[in-house]
Amino acid sequence: MFRCGEGKFAAILPVIVSGLVKAIIAKTGVSEDEAFENLYRSNLYAVLEIEKTKAWHYSVPLLLDLYENEITTGELNLPET
Repeated sequence: MFRCGEGKFAAILPVIVSGLVKAIIAKTGVSEDEAFENLYRSNLYAVLEIEKTKAWHYSVPLLLDLYENEITTGELNLPET
C-alpha cells in the first residue's frame, strides 16, 4: 500500500495544484493569477491541503469537475470512498 509521508505530500500538492490551475485556465480562459486566487479561495483547495482527506488522490479532470460544481452551486460534494 502506498503511503504518502508529510514530505512527499508537500511535494505532490504543488504538482496537483499546478495541473488543476492549468485545467481551470484552459476551461475558463481566466488569467493564471485569477485561476490561482479562485482556487485558493475554494473549499476544494482547503480539502486538498489536508492530507488525510485523500482528495489529492483524485485526477485533475475530477478535481476540475468538483471545482466547477463548487463555483456553480456553492457546494463541494466529494465522491464517496
